[in-house]
Amino acid sequence: MSREILLLVDALAHEKNVEKSVIFTALELALASATKKRFQEEVDVRVEIDRNNGEYQSFRRWQVTADDLIENPAAQITVTEAQQRDESLNEGDFVEEPLESVEFGRIGAQAAKQVILQKVREAEREQVLNDFLARGEHLVTGMIKRMEKGNAIIEVGRIEALLPREQMIPKENLRVGDRVRAYLLRVERGGRGPQLILSRIAPEFLIKLFELEVPEIEEGLLEIRSAARDPGLRSKIAVKSNDQRLDPVGTCVGMRGSRVQAVTGELAGERVDIVLWSMEPAQFVINAMAPAEVSSIVVDEDAHSMDVVVDEEQLAQAIGKSGQNVRLASELTGWTLNIMTEEESAQKHETEYANTRQLFMEKLDVDEEVADILVQEGFGTLEEIAYVPLSEMTDIEAFDEDTINELRKRARDALLTQAIAREEKVEEASEELLAMEGMDADTAHALAAKGVSTVEDLADLAVDELMDMAGVDAERAKQLIMTARAPWFA
Repeated sequence: MSREILLLVDALAHEKNVEKSVIFTALELALASATKKRFQEEVDVRVEIDRNNGEYQSFRRWQVTADDLIENPAAQITVTEAQQRDESLNEGDFVEEPLESVEFGRIGAQAAKQVILQKVREAEREQVLNDFLARGEHLVTGMIKRMEKGNAIIEVGRIEALLPREQMIPKENLRVGDRVRAYLLRVERGGRGPQLILSRIAPEFLIKLFELEVPEIEEGLLEIRSAARDPGLRSKIAVKSNDQRLDPVGTCVGMRGSRVQAVTGELAGERVDIVLWSMEPAQFVINAMAPAEVSSIVVDEDAHSMDVVVDEEQLAQAIGKSGQNVRLASELTGWTLNIMTEEESAQKHETEYANTRQLFMEKLDVDEEVADILVQEGFGTLEEIAYVPLSEMTDIEAFDEDTINELRKRARDALLTQAIAREEKVEEASEELLAMEGMDADTAHALAAKGVSTVEDLADLAVDELMDMAGVDAERAKQLIMTARAPWFA
């Protein structure tokens, strides 16, 4: 019989292209399953096959379990009983006794066959998937085998992949038998084995399609730096040339638009804007806003945003239908973009100028003329006056050294006064929050520092907002919010 086992393992491993260890494990499970049928109770059986000669042994085993947690005496043994047999045994270990093995030729053939085939199928699927993933293919092509609840099951070679309804291009009508391309979004491992999840709306799908159509990208002469999509309607890609002789936009468009049209055809008519990438953020944004023309840009590094100024007649085009153009430009560049006319920009600048001048007049106790000079020289905050290198202020012709030192001293004093006042406010707020049931000092202080100073403020927060502000988990956030909202339901 041992020779038969080795021959069977060799044959199955060769036929199914899986490791011998998988077949051995499946056989052990099948033999254990057949051996269990001898017993009326739910026993635990282990079978061990010698990988070299095919001989096998069977064992009945009991898991060592705490005395008060025994649920199945047929497969569990108390710690006390186990240690009477062997003092080294602890909870979680196993006690084993040899059993007479069933004959290989007379085991429940159906049970053995099912276990072996299931294991082999799982191993086969895993092997095929690993071979597929090893090729590094992210753009996949397959035929729709069936539709399930709006989701498409696609046959990709010997693998079945899932294209969920929400990952299809809107208004796209896919049917059984259609050949489709999609991007491999992720691999999900569930009870039914690994599952490929595909997408036709991911920006990466657009990038992969251009890589397919534009050989210069694969050759490294061109590079797609980013992409943004409104699936089925419009998208933008940013391209960069690594060869000065090459026009990146023209190369991606192709002769008479052949390359970009091929991509558009695959994406159900989605219009693609090809944008020239620039390492200068402002220039990149100007390029991304096309076809709208930009008059000027004001960059706010701290807020990572830009005020994009356009002519009145360009405003509608810059924003786009339902804000589409500015939204895609923002996603493409990674900057928050505020579109405004020149009049709105001038008004905003004037308001900011007046507010900053007023701040300096109040906090530094200076007249309007001195405040004007500071604003005109580019100072916007007290911190800049207090802590910028001294050399940047000594260049201001209107101020002598004594005036500069006095302004810096006043700015630091004002900042200190603000910090003390803010700390006192936080302490007061923390005390009110601390009076609430279930609140702790660290959370109360963190909330007060973020401007949440009353129980009512806390009650108005959403769970994710509270998690971000106080660094607590979802359960704790829910508990605190419900406690704060208790008066609403009283």
